[in-house]
Amino acid sequence: MIKGVSRQIIEVSDPESIYYDKAWLVVKPEYASVERVFLEKEAKKMLKSMDCPGAMKPKRAFMFWALRLGLSALGGALLGGAFAQFFV
Repeated sequence: MIKGVSRQIIEVSDPESIYYDKAWLVVKPEYASVERVFLEKEAKKMLKSMDCPGAMKPKRAFMFWALRLGLSALGGALLGGAFAQFFV
């Protein structure tokens, strides 16, 4: 909660994102005198660079761990096959 403090806020109502409908960004006090057009342009650029929320990433994480597990199993099988030649 902010009490007794005046802050400049940029509201981006159409951030061109499938995840977000509206965003509010608080401008640092030292940049409050910068032109509003420039601040809005920078706000939209920043919002475009944002990735999807963390809850939307399980599919990527699953693929990463599946690939890691598969490569580990393949490496173990190759290593086991190499050592099996010495004990047969």
